[in-house]
Amino acid sequence: MSDASLIDELPGELLMWVLIISELLVFGAGLIAFMGVRLTDPVGFAEAQSHLYRTGAAFNTAVLVTSGYLAAQALHWRRAAERFKARFALVFAAALGVVFLVIKGAEYAGKAEQGITYETHPFFLFYYLLTGFHAAHVLAGVGLLLLVAWRDDPRNIEAGAQFWHMVDLVWIMLFPVIYLLG
Repeated sequence: MSDASLIDELPGELLMWVLIISELLVFGAGLIAFMGVRLTDPVGFAEAQSHLYRTGAAFNTAVLVTSGYLAAQALHWRRAAERFKARFALVFAAALGVVFLVIKGAEYAGKAEQGITYETHPFFLFYYLLTGFHAAHVLAGVGLLLLVAWRDDPRNIEAGAQFWHMVDLVWIMLFPVIYLLG
C-alpha cells in the first residue's frame, strides 16, 4: 500500500485544482439558477432562446475543443523535448481562443442590433452573465497560454492546459443548456 494520498496523485498543481473546482462551482450555481428560473417561464425562455445563433455556438464548441487538444499536445511535445511544436501548439490554441471571442463578440453585436439586452427577458440576463463570464475566462486563458508558450517549462504548460481544459469544460456545459435545451 502506498503512502501517497489522492491529492499527491493529482496531475498538475494543487492550487490550480482549487481554482478549477471553485470556478466549476460558480458556473454550476449559475446553471442551476438558470434552470430554476427557466422552470417558471419555459415558453418565454424557448422564445428568447430562438434568437441565439446556434450555428456559431456549435462552431465555437469545435474551436474550443480543438484548442484544448492542442494544449494537451503541447504538454506531450514539450515532455518529448519538441519545444518548437509545443510552443506552436500553445500559440495556435491561444489563437483559437481569440477566434472564439471574435465569434462571441459578433453574437453580442447581433443581439445589440436587435435591441436585445439583459433587461429584455430573464433568459438574456443569464445568457449575458454566463457567456460573458465564460468569455472573460477565455480571455484570461488566452493570456495564460501565451505566457506558458513563452515560459515553456512542462509544469507551466501543464498548469496552463489545466486552466484551458476547465474553460473547455465550462463551455461544454453552457452550450447545450443555453443554446440547445428546449
